[in-house]
Parts: sequence; C-alpha cells; structure tokens
Amino acid sequence: MKKIKICLLSMMLFAGLAAFAQQDSTAPQAQPDSQAADAQAKPQLMTLKGTVNADGGKYTFVNDADGKSWDVMNPEKLKGHEGHHVQLSAHVYTDKNSIHVMTVKMLKSQPAAQ
Repeated sequence: MKKIKICLLSMMLFAGLAAFAQQDSTAPQAQPDSQAADAQAKPQLMTLKGTVNADGGKYTFVNDADGKSWDVMNPEKLKGHEGHHVQLSAHVYTDKNSIHVMTVKMLKSQPAAQ
C-alpha cells in the first residue's frame, strides 16, 4: 500500500511539472521585436575628429568628415577644449542629433581648409 501511495504522489508531481513546463513554452515569444528595439536603443561608439564650439552653456561638435554639427549630451567632458581641434570617442545618437562623449584627445593642428 505504501508503494502505491508513493507512485501516485510521484506521478502527480511529474504531471504538475509537465503542465508548468508546457505553460511556459506556450507564452508568446517576442525576441525578434525586442532585438530590433535593442539595436535601435544602443548607440554606436564612434571615433570622430572635429572642432568643439561653445555658445553659453551649450556645446556642439562639428565633425571634420562631413561638417555635421552634433549637440553634446555631457558638455562637462569638453570644458577647456572650446575652439580646439579634437578627436572624440563618443556614442552617436543619430535620431537625436547628439553625441555622448566618452574620451577627448587634443590633436596637434587644425585641418587645412579645402
């Protein structure tokens, strides 16, 4: 009699676990959409060369390559570099037209005007 009770208890336990596992596997999978959202949310880390401009408390960075002006999200990183030619490592938010500066390196000379 004891063996029958143990077998029944074991079968009920395994049936409950199987039902729980089946419930999890039927949950909707949203991986493709979440991966697309993650790709848009994560900005690219890029190396840019250009000039730092300051107008009051607002800092902008003008890229040498295309002449595009970017708003700077963390202007404290560029204090003291106003008007200088620098190389930045920055996260670029193209949708917001802004950059988040990670590192700043002074360059020796201004690029020649073309």
